[in-house]
Amino acid sequence: MPQPHGLGLRARDYEFMLDLTMAVLEHDDPESLWHLVSAHLVDALGLNTVVFASIDLRLARGEARGWAPRSLGQGVNEVVQRRVRQRHPLVPYLASGAHHPVIVRELTDRWRQSAWYSEARRDFGTTQQLGIPLPGTDGPQGGLVLGRTGDFSERDLAFATRIQPLLTAADRHIRELRRLREAAAPPAVPTARPPLRRPDPTPRLTPRELTVLGLLTEGLTASGIARRLAISPHTVNRHLEKVYRKLGTNNRVSTVLTAKHAGIVP
Repeated sequence: MPQPHGLGLRARDYEFMLDLTMAVLEHDDPESLWHLVSAHLVDALGLNTVVFASIDLRLARGEARGWAPRSLGQGVNEVVQRRVRQRHPLVPYLASGAHHPVIVRELTDRWRQSAWYSEARRDFGTTQQLGIPLPGTDGPQGGLVLGRTGDFSERDLAFATRIQPLLTAADRHIRELRRLREAAAPPAVPTARPPLRRPDPTPRLTPRELTVLGLLTEGLTASGIARRLAISPHTVNRHLEKVYRKLGTNNRVSTVLTAKHAGIVP
């Protein structure tokens, strides 16, 4: 199926993409970033629901987090598990290795006669869904499922195609932030009284600078960091220049040593 590229997109669509990019890069809490992304998508496309699903196609099971636009809680996990067992049209679509965003009506002739449609309409007023795969991640396949009352247009599909690389990069950014936060967390030590707060002697790094620094610490080159985060090596070098300036260093070795000594990275 040919994919639209920029069909009917307006200036405000590109403004949305820029706003979302800045919101992701400036946000430092990986546990709430998908909620932030979903809130932007709800506003941009008039959605009823946004579900981020991670599906293990080999084991035929998945887990998910959803918003409408508030959190749907743990119940959305049960829904996704059921959808995997029911072979929702997006499941074999992902299993086929397809990476393009797709409107569910293009995958099945019996959407409106299905249990998937009936439950989505009953619970959220959703009458159509649009899937956005997030390719290039290791392990379970990630993707977004957007739902709303009324159909999705070809312009909506073009919009989804344009923002897919941004959402994929956001997914990688979130994964790296979460991994770095877990690696840097000190072991829990029982104490009789709260420890004294010490002033942080190092300048505050942005979440993106912290992500780049963490990968630098692992020995990745600028090109390797660029591939991991789906950005250009030039952008990586600009982030590194800012990190060097803030830490008062001028090369990767001294930067890594300074960051470790300051406790910024493990």
